[in-house]
Amino acid sequence: MHRTLILVKPDGVARNLVGECLASFEKAGMHITSLKMMTMSREMAERFYAVHRERPFYNELITYITSGPIVAGILEGVGAIRRTRRVMGDTDPNEAAPGTIRFAYGETIRRNTVHGSDSEDSAIREIGIVFGEDPT
Repeated sequence: MHRTLILVKPDGVARNLVGECLASFEKAGMHITSLKMMTMSREMAERFYAVHRERPFYNELITYITSGPIVAGILEGVGAIRRTRRVMGDTDPNEAAPGTIRFAYGETIRRNTVHGSDSEDSAIREIGIVFGEDPT
């Protein structure tokens, strides 16, 4: 069994897409083991996106993810990271495959409705940041 973190970002929450997004993951056979609604603090967002600190879009990421409520979840399933990323689609909604969350609901490369961990190490780090050291 593998675990990953997903976020329904502020644009998804504001447009009432939380249920649609979660249903997409469940239909793909993922199990939701933890779920919470929150607004990320700037400090948490800076830790969460630390890998992008030197990128030109870093401040835009921080401003966006802290702009409103998000829904964070831990998903479990065989191949959770790979399967979750397939359900989400490419980061850029214009390149995402039909039937994916980002194709259906993403607005731009930054306002793309959902986030999912991109590796096992990222999942462990992100779950720790959002849910604490022991999210179970």
